Amino acid sequence: MTLVTAGRVGKAHGRDGSFYVDELRAELELGSSLRLGGRDHEIIRRDGTDDRPLIKLDGIDDPAALRGEILLIEDELEDDEYLVSDLLACEVPGLGRVERVVEAPSCTLLEVGDDGHLIPLIGDAVKRIDLERRIIEVDRDFLGF
Repeated sequence: MTLVTAGRVGKAHGRDGSFYVDELRAELELGSSLRLGGRDHEIIRRDGTDDRPLIKLDGIDDPAALRGEILLIEDELEDDEYLVSDLLACEVPGLGRVERVVEAPSCTLLEVGDDGHLIPLIGDAVKRIDLERRIIEVDRDFLGF
């Protein structure tokens, strides 16, 4: 299991410490454990919708101060999923190292090398990711490089 982003702390709801989850990326169930600010918290209330859950975490009474903070959950990564930390500093032959990973509206982008080349993390652009060798092979023709 790996800690992955489940969403972000959204707008507080009511006075009991409940809040909406923004940028939802994982299923949140009553009784599940989330990590927030380096501490684990159990979901003790789960309402709202599947698209916009409303939750309360044990030990959190005022979520307003935490708005925007990342919520982490343990989950399995699929074969085509990667952690940002795994991609940073990987070499893209001929272009440089991955300096930053950017979440764009349509897809994730890798910012590569001193020139800041942006490479979409999609199948047409990325041919292979070898985390053991720390190399990302891209289709330079598709990318126009």
